[in-house]
Amino acid sequence: MQQTLATLDSYIQNLRPELYTDLQSPLSAEDFRALEQKYDIEIPHDLKALYRWKNGQRNTSYEAFVNNSTFIPLEEALDTAQELTNMIGMDFEIENWWNERWIPIFHNGGGSYICYDLGGIFTGQAGQLIEYWNKDNDRNVIAPNLEGFLGLLNDYYTHTPKEKFDDFFSLDTTGEYPKRFKVD
Repeated sequence: MQQTLATLDSYIQNLRPELYTDLQSPLSAEDFRALEQKYDIEIPHDLKALYRWKNGQRNTSYEAFVNNSTFIPLEEALDTAQELTNMIGMDFEIENWWNERWIPIFHNGGGSYICYDLGGIFTGQAGQLIEYWNKDNDRNVIAPNLEGFLGLLNDYYTHTPKEKFDDFFSLDTTGEYPKRFKVD
């Protein structure tokens, strides 16, 4: 994970300096302890590694980090997860419309997220990344784990000339991903 993040750091710093300046300072061990206590959660090692690298983007940044979404600071992500979890059984009556084991780490500004799945809903693979579209009943597993997802982003930067970058930084998850699941 450290090499993946070091590579990503270099790419963003060199190829997208406007985004790089909007990334926030990393979280410290004390920050993680405080958040874990506040939210009664154990943050997985790979997710901690991501937030030890950078703590999301400033809220005034609208540069897409990946898949037309910005990178959410961890406390905001945990707040959002808690808020959405509190809606289960009231506003969200369909099983897995939202799941209490999801942490949104990227958002599109319209209420849809790319989530880190603590529980491995649908596949049993904890740490997978799931797309949560607030208006659709698709719940797509788009990567088996966070490092794989960030590796796809590194591949994008490796193989796409800067002049061909699209505004959404959409990753092609060819192969067995995405895995599509319907919730009804």
